[in-house]
Amino acid sequence: MVMPRTAAAALPSAGGAETEEGPRPTLVSAPPAASPELLDRPRRRRTFTAADKVRILAEIDRAGPGGCGAILRREGLYSSALTDWRRQRDTGAYEALKAVKRGPKRAPAHPLAAEHAQLLRDNKRLTLQLRRAEAVIDIQKKVAALLGTPFPTDEAP
Repeated sequence: MVMPRTAAAALPSAGGAETEEGPRPTLVSAPPAASPELLDRPRRRRTFTAADKVRILAEIDRAGPGGCGAILRREGLYSSALTDWRRQRDTGAYEALKAVKRGPKRAPAHPLAAEHAQLLRDNKRLTLQLRRAEAVIDIQKKVAALLGTPFPTDEAP
């Protein structure tokens, strides 16, 4: 037996509603068209580290006639990049990019610091020798006083 249609069943709903013939296929919309403002291919952005730039500049400087072009082709560079890199190298921009040892920095050594340290060591050694010599002289004075022999003094008569 077939059931009669009702008002709710008469209206087809979207996306695969049941009908007398069975489920309808779900329609998938086409992807949106590419925006005409986008470029066809992505722009290549190549970056070089400071070490790479210095290395390439050194190779270019060592290269003989015709070698410069070969290096530029191999690295995929233009000669204008070399001009910028040379300018940066000459102004010292690459020195700022070098790795720096972390932690507290040592004070620059004073040119007379080594001599000053040596003089302090000598002074300490000689002061110790003087104290020992004075102790020996005091003992000799006491022994001379016990024996009753006069001990010469540094004082003038």
